[in-house]
Amino acid sequence: MNPETAGSPIVFSGHIDTVFEVGAFGAPTVKREGNKIYGPGVVDCKGGVVSALYAMDVLRRGGYTVRKIMLILQTDEETNSSLSNGETINHICNISKEAIAFLNLEGHTRGEMCLVRKGILTAEFTVTGKAAHASKCATQGSSAILEAANKIISLEAFKDAGGITACVGVIKGGNATNTVPDECRFKCNFRFSSAAELEYIKDFVSELINNSSVPGCECAVKYTEFRPAMEENEKSLDLFNKINAIFEKNGLPVLKIGRRTGGSDAANVCAAGIPCIDSIGTSGDFIHTTAEFAYVASLREAAERLVFIARDL
Repeated sequence: MNPETAGSPIVFSGHIDTVFEVGAFGAPTVKREGNKIYGPGVVDCKGGVVSALYAMDVLRRGGYTVRKIMLILQTDEETNSSLSNGETINHICNISKEAIAFLNLEGHTRGEMCLVRKGILTAEFTVTGKAAHASKCATQGSSAILEAANKIISLEAFKDAGGITACVGVIKGGNATNTVPDECRFKCNFRFSSAAELEYIKDFVSELINNSSVPGCECAVKYTEFRPAMEENEKSLDLFNKINAIFEKNGLPVLKIGRRTGGSDAANVCAAGIPCIDSIGTSGDFIHTTAEFAYVASLREAAERLVFIARDL
C-alpha cells in the first residue's frame, strides 16, 4: 500500500501456515458458533492476517498516504523457516530493515502486547554402544538405550518455567528385544530466555555428550533448529510506549508488556534491530489443537488497533 511513498514503512506481518494436517477440522473447515470462530489458524495466525487486510482497506478508503504499509505473509513460520532453509525469515528481516514499526500478527492476549519470547534450540543426540545377545547383557555389550536414558534424565531436570526448559519428545533405539542395542537417537527441544542461557545450554550439552555412565558408549549431538530469544530492547520498548500513547488518545485500552514461552518470527526481527511488537492479532485459545478458536469481535479489535497505529505513528 502506498508503494511510492517516501519515508520509513510500517510492516504488518503474519504467517499463513499452520501445524494441522488437511482435514483435521472436518467439514466445514471453519465454523462459527456464537461469539467464537473455529478453524486452523484463526488465532495462529490467519485471523491476524484477515484483520490486517481489513485495516489496510479502511486506511485506503480513508485516503491514508502518510507511509508505505507493507503486508508480509510468511509461509513456513511453524517450521522456523526450515522448509526454505531460513530464506523466508532472512528475506523478511531484509525487506523490513527500514521499518519504523514491525507489527507481528500472532494471537493477542487481551491486555498485553508481547515484547519477550523464549528462543528455541533443538538438539539431535546419537548414542552408540556395542551390540550383544540379550542373555549376555550383564557381561557383554554396551546398551545405547541405557546411556540415552541416563542423559535424558539429566536433560529433563531443566524445568524452570521462567528460564531454561528441556523436553525430549522423540526417541528411537534398538532393533530387537533379544539384542543389546548399539544405537539410540533422541531429540530434545530447549527453550531459553536470553543469549546467556543459550550459551549455558550448549556448555551443558558439551559436557553431557563427553561423559558416559555406561562403559563403551559414546554420544554425538547435532543442532537442527534455532530461533533466538526475543529479549526486551530499547527500540521495541520505545515503540510500545508510542503505541500505548496512541491507544490512550483514541480511547483504546492501554496494554501491558506480555511475555510468551513459544517462539516467533518476531524474535529474528528484533535480533535484526527492527522495532517490533508481537502478538497483536486476534484473541482466542487452544492454538495448535483442533479446538482452536478466536473471538469474532477480536477481528475488528485487531484491525482497529492497526488502523490507529498506522494513522498516528
